[in-house]
Amino acid sequence: MTYIDGGVCAPKGFRAGGVWCGIKASRQKRDLALIAADECTGSAALFTKNAVKAASVLYSLPFAQGAPLRPMRAIIANSGNANACTGEAGRAAAARMARCAAERLGLAAERVAVASTGVIGVPLPIEAVERGVGPLAASLSADAAGNDAALEAIMTTDTRKKTCAVEFLCDGVPVRIGAMIKGSGMIHPNLGTMLCFITTDLNIDSPALDAALREAARASFDHFTIDGDTSTNDTVFAIASGRAGNPCLHTGDAALRQFTAALIEVCVTLVKQAARDGEGATKLVTVRVKGAASGADALLLGRAVASSSLVKTACFGADANWGRVLCALGYAGAAGFAPDAVSVAFASAAGEVLVCRNGAPVPFDEAAAKKILSLDEIAINITAGAGSGEAAVWGCDLSYDYVRINGDYRS
Repeated sequence: MTYIDGGVCAPKGFRAGGVWCGIKASRQKRDLALIAADECTGSAALFTKNAVKAASVLYSLPFAQGAPLRPMRAIIANSGNANACTGEAGRAAAARMARCAAERLGLAAERVAVASTGVIGVPLPIEAVERGVGPLAASLSADAAGNDAALEAIMTTDTRKKTCAVEFLCDGVPVRIGAMIKGSGMIHPNLGTMLCFITTDLNIDSPALDAALREAARASFDHFTIDGDTSTNDTVFAIASGRAGNPCLHTGDAALRQFTAALIEVCVTLVKQAARDGEGATKLVTVRVKGAASGADALLLGRAVASSSLVKTACFGADANWGRVLCALGYAGAAGFAPDAVSVAFASAAGEVLVCRNGAPVPFDEAAAKKILSLDEIAINITAGAGSGEAAVWGCDLSYDYVRINGDYRS
């Protein structure tokens, strides 16, 4: 597998773009994005498990539910306004977003998915969206510039663009996957992302793509937390153009495993980029658990540690306060958890320092531990001593800036 440039425009058959339409106050900040596929052999979608769902999620649910799944040819997305908790007017605005994009692309509105991100509880200025769709459609590009413009247009508190693309052989045929993700806060399983858009030129039908996407999400987005808040707007869309030219891939085909493995790698790469860019974060924190009673229990333990505000602040302060790690493990609810069997180490590129063995302290060099925890990519390695289950969870530290950013988010 080779990493390449281009993001969602790297696979054949896709164009993307982004413009400012007036949702955000500054003309210097794009706020409306569009991704269009020349063809669609298959599509899939995943959404937040939060009972409070944004209008965009409610509108787009048919892309993830029903048999057959509704095929997707385009995605229109805005930032600066979540269009969540906005009642019937919000649901009508989401439908108008799809309709105006469809008209510009010559598609049926039912083929256009909608996503929104931003402030909750504020009416979406749909007239601004409708005015911006013309310039947006005209801006579509099949190169990396189109990917970057679209990605910029869905960013809110993100401080960097998070995107990737890969090329690999699927049953001997060169295939590409491209993707982008946005989200720096209000991120926690279930789903664990804000917006993620994935494209591929593989010829694959919707049931097979849906199966691959769900498996990839279980290995990536469900292992990702920033602040313990599952958003109202979490959305993942995937579209296949079929332009790679392979025979159509169906559920049960052996080559589906190759594609799914590549998709998992893409999603994990995006998750790490997003965790590193958590609101106010200074460090990417990876919690690795092994020796749990099962993989599911390892995930429970890892999530508890990665989500702990006390562990996160200790990481920010480079404080080897391993007692906080054991505390979080203790309330995770994992089966067969035995505190007296747990070992903990802090690790980074600078090395590893064991701080706890069998639930008790071991002598360690505080200065060496602080050096490790002062780097911008650190790990908490946990051995549970209860079985063979393993999992990794990605998160970040908790700094003063998280409070500053979220203390005046609406203003």
